[in-house]
Amino acid sequence: MSEPSKLGPCKSDASGMDEFGYAQTLDRSIGKFASFAAGVSYISILTGVFQLFYFGFSTAGPAYAWSWPIVFVGQLMVALCFAELAGRYPVAGSVYNWAKRLSTGTWAWLAGWLLLLSSIMALGSVALALQITLPQIWSGFQLVGDGTGPYDFAVNGVILASIMIGISTLINAFGVKLMTMINSVGVFVELVAAVLLIAALIWHSVRGPEVLLDTAGFGEEHPLGFFGVFLIAAMASGYVMYGFDTASSLGEETKDPKRTAPRAILRAVTASFLLGGLLLLGGILAAPDLSDPKLGAADGGLQYIVLSVLGGPFGKAFLACIVVAVVVCTLAVHAAAIRMMFAMARDNNLPFSRQLSKVHPTRKTPTVAAIVIGIVAVIPLIVNISQPAIFTILSSISIVLIYLSYLLVTVPMLRRRFLKKWPLKDDGSEPGFSLGKWGLPVNILAVLWGGAMTLNLVWPRPEIYNSVPPFEWYLQWGGVIFVGTVIIGGTLLYRLRIRHKTGVLAEHAALVTPEESPQVVTQNS
Repeated sequence: MSEPSKLGPCKSDASGMDEFGYAQTLDRSIGKFASFAAGVSYISILTGVFQLFYFGFSTAGPAYAWSWPIVFVGQLMVALCFAELAGRYPVAGSVYNWAKRLSTGTWAWLAGWLLLLSSIMALGSVALALQITLPQIWSGFQLVGDGTGPYDFAVNGVILASIMIGISTLINAFGVKLMTMINSVGVFVELVAAVLLIAALIWHSVRGPEVLLDTAGFGEEHPLGFFGVFLIAAMASGYVMYGFDTASSLGEETKDPKRTAPRAILRAVTASFLLGGLLLLGGILAAPDLSDPKLGAADGGLQYIVLSVLGGPFGKAFLACIVVAVVVCTLAVHAAAIRMMFAMARDNNLPFSRQLSKVHPTRKTPTVAAIVIGIVAVIPLIVNISQPAIFTILSSISIVLIYLSYLLVTVPMLRRRFLKKWPLKDDGSEPGFSLGKWGLPVNILAVLWGGAMTLNLVWPRPEIYNSVPPFEWYLQWGGVIFVGTVIIGGTLLYRLRIRHKTGVLAEHAALVTPEESPQVVTQNS
């Protein structure tokens, strides 16, 4: 694996990409707000909070809301580590490129591989959120049956999600300017709607915050009591607060990325925590009846509370804003997956790398990667089309892969800290963000948090992986089996085949003198 950051002086490249061993082939046009919007839209509080509120509430009741600040603190530790890395390496496929500079080629490839797979699965699961909201706005969006059949909900969700992914593919393939323009407008709408919705829900509160201290009998039949169901419900919060690294993954297309990307990462995760937490609080305090079973149903949830409290026209107007949030979240997840595929492909680290790394000469975007990801993202949806629990299954597996890929960055980063090899002191570049003396404790907490959350998420609980018939052991252990398969299979693929061909493709390599050139794959290799 080449180390572009250790190259000698290169010929001048105003873009700054020669510092990392790459030529500037993408369109550098993203400003500060668009960078912030990319991180916010991937996290997308209106998408995630509304999509899985029903799951958290049905599992642990109103007290599940405490998982939100807990997840935030843990993810903030990870975000701080990422901000420090983004301040030095604002490169496409950020997690992959960070692991490449912190550890071995195998470790880096696995980080990119897991994040790529998780992004593709997350793309499908995010688009599925349309099924939870659109039919509540207008029954005509329930294209299959009336929603009461055993598979009406899942099949209709797959149809809506597939249409959304198709639209996202066209927008992302057209160019980053169009994507970020739509994304920025959508995020502005999402933020304004979130603030107004929080105010409206709190205004209509019918109970005090002490309800959050009442376990309401949840967990009485669980071996671990309320703590056991709380760990399950925490997935509803863990699903939302990730993807903040998107701001850095778009670094090659961002102006002044070493300063812009770190701040965008931290602002995105902080803003999402504040607004999302207040939404949860407002919804629980304003719900007319906390014993209403619709609050814990997939076709009810927080959307049901909004419609019940604010009435038809106003409630549906806010639900329309949630649809906007789902759209821009889909665009952001798709964009992040494209950059990961592009980053790995230009290093010749994927099958058909030359095709996947192609950048459109006019639109300056990886068009082939956008189309391939759009097509592949629909496959898991079709495979699970007869599974009513498709939302939680896809969500949980994609989150496990995300947390694992993050660990493949924070663990080698911590190792380097112990070896006094991080932060870098003599590479000649100016970092855009530094944790200073807080780096070591923050990094330790990030690793401990990531490990604990990964174990919690992959735990083969029937409530997540096999919540509806047929009840089979291989369905309950599906998450463990899938994750184990992609890790072992991916490692073998890299070690036995890909690593022997790895190297920056000639069309993406920086202009350097022959004696300073990194490993480059020529057109004939």
